[in-house]
Amino acid sequence: MEDVKKDRLGQLLDYIMKKCLWQFHSRAWDRERQNEGILTKTMQLLCDEPVEKDTPADKCLWVDAVILAEAFKSRYQWLGDMNKEEIKSIMQELKEKMDYLTIHGSLNEELKDPLY
Repeated sequence: MEDVKKDRLGQLLDYIMKKCLWQFHSRAWDRERQNEGILTKTMQLLCDEPVEKDTPADKCLWVDAVILAEAFKSRYQWLGDMNKEEIKSIMQELKEKMDYLTIHGSLNEELKDPLY
């Protein structure tokens, strides 16, 4: 079962890394905000939960989340077989992996430059 979960997480991660430009912000705090906002809103959409769209920033993140959720649903039929807790769990793991790959594990020193 762990292999299946790891494979599914890899599929979601692979899609984002190949298709989503929002992961390439030039500062760590931008990347962290994007990862949190888009992936949380994507999880809410996948779980049929309300999504906050009150501010222009929320609306911008929501648009990317809608596109990502639609892509995930159309490409990964197994998402439809998961319950809400399973979806929340895999999306949390996806966010942690994205944070590591795009921020904390990145070799790009400019991400951490406070003057940049």
